[in-house]
Amino acid sequence: MTNPDAVSRRQGTPAPPSPVGLREALRFWLKLGFIGFGGPAGQIAIMHQELVERRRWISERRFLHALNYCMLLPGPEAQQLATYLGWLMHRTWGGILAGALFVLPSLFILIALSWVYIAFGHVALVAGLFYGIKPAVTAIVLHAAHRIGTRALKNRVLWAIASAAFVAIFALGLPFPLIVAGAALAGVVGGRLAPRYFRTGGGHGAATASFGPALIDDDTPPAAHVRFRWSGLLRVAVAGALLWLAPMAALNAVFGWEHTLTQMGWFFTKAALLTFGGAYAVLPYVYQGAVQHYGWLTPAQMIDGLALGETTPGPLIMVVAFVGFVGGYVQALLGPQAQFLAGALAACLVTWFTFLPSFLFILAGGPLVEATHNDLKFTAPLTAITAAVVGVVLNLALFFGYHVLWPQGFGGAFDWAAALIALAAATALFRFGRGVMEVIAVCALLGLALRYAGA
Repeated sequence: MTNPDAVSRRQGTPAPPSPVGLREALRFWLKLGFIGFGGPAGQIAIMHQELVERRRWISERRFLHALNYCMLLPGPEAQQLATYLGWLMHRTWGGILAGALFVLPSLFILIALSWVYIAFGHVALVAGLFYGIKPAVTAIVLHAAHRIGTRALKNRVLWAIASAAFVAIFALGLPFPLIVAGAALAGVVGGRLAPRYFRTGGGHGAATASFGPALIDDDTPPAAHVRFRWSGLLRVAVAGALLWLAPMAALNAVFGWEHTLTQMGWFFTKAALLTFGGAYAVLPYVYQGAVQHYGWLTPAQMIDGLALGETTPGPLIMVVAFVGFVGGYVQALLGPQAQFLAGALAACLVTWFTFLPSFLFILAGGPLVEATHNDLKFTAPLTAITAAVVGVVLNLALFFGYHVLWPQGFGGAFDWAAALIALAAATALFRFGRGVMEVIAVCALLGLALRYAGA
C-alpha cells in the first residue's frame, strides 16, 4: 500500500499537517499573548505567518474569510480573530481560551506597569525602553501593511479601493465606519458586475502552491460545531446576557449605580460597542468620558497610558486597563490601605466589560460566517473591506511615524535618533526577515542606551 506522505514528498508537495490537540493550540495562543506587539496589524501578521504559512493549521482563504468578518465587528479584530480560529479548531472552549490567553498577558503586564507608573511617579528605565520601542512599532505596522497588502490586493480594483480608503481617512478625515460601509457597497456592486475581481485569496491553487495543504483547508467539510443552529445562537445570547447582567447587578447591589466601579462597567460596555475600526476609533470617546466627564485620570496620564498600551503586547484597546487601574488606585475605592487591590480590581472589571461582546460576536456569528465562505455575494463585500483596511493600516503607520519622529509636532525638532531606530527596524523586517520579538527587544535596548547617553 502506498504511503500518501511519501508520495507527497516525492512529488515536492508538503504533507498535510498532523491534527493539533487543544493543549498544543493553547501553548501557541499563550505565546501570542506575550509576543503580540505592533497593534492589530502586527498581531494579524504574526498569526498569518505562524498559522497559515508555517504550521498550516488553516488555509489562506479560510484565514482571510475569518479576518474579513472580524474587521466588520466592533472590538479588537486581532483578539476576535484568535477567538474565531480557536473556536474553529476546538469548539467553544477553544475559542474562549484562545481569546482569553491573547488578552491576559497584556492585562497582567499593564497592571504591573500601571502600578509602577502611578506609585513612583516616573520610570526612567521604562521611558528609555519605550523610546526605542515606539520607532520599532512604526516599522512593524508599516511592514504588516505591506504583508497584508501583498495578500489582499490581488488586482487593480482592490488596489483602487485601498487607495481610496487611504485618501478618505488621511486627507478627508472620514470616519472608519463610513469607509467600511463604502467598501462593502463597492464589494456588493463589484461582486455582481465584475465577480472575478472579488474572489477571496486569489484562488485555491495559488494558496496551495504557496503554503501546502492545511489542517482546515478550503475544501475541508465543516465540523458539527460550526454548523448554524438557532438553538446554538439562543444559548450564546442567553449566556452572554447572564455574563453581563450578573457582575453589573452585583456592582449595583454592593456599591450602588453611581459608584465608580459600576459606572466603569457601564461606560466600557458602551465603549466596546463603538470600537469599529480598532482602538484609535474609540480613544476619543474614552478620553472624553474617562478624563473630561468622570475625571478618573488626567489628560497627561491618558497620554502616558496610550504609550503603555502601544508598547505592550496585546490589543491597543487594553489601554482601558490602565484607565481602570489609575481610576481605582487614585480614588482609593477600597480604602487607603488597599489602593493596589482597588486598581487591579478596576482594571479587571473594565477588561471584562470591554471584551465580553467580542467573544459573543464570534461564538454567535461564527456559524453564519462559516456557511458563507464559498458564497460570492457574501465574500465580495468582505474582500473589498479587507482591501480598504490596507489603506487604513498604512495611515496608522504614518500616524505612528508622525508622533515618533516629530514628538512636538511639525513645528518642533525632528528626532533623528528615533528615525535611525525606525530605519534599522524596517531594514531588519523588510531586508533580513527578522522576527517581531527580536526587533522589539533590540530596539528597546537601543532606546535605553540612547536615553542614558543623553540622546
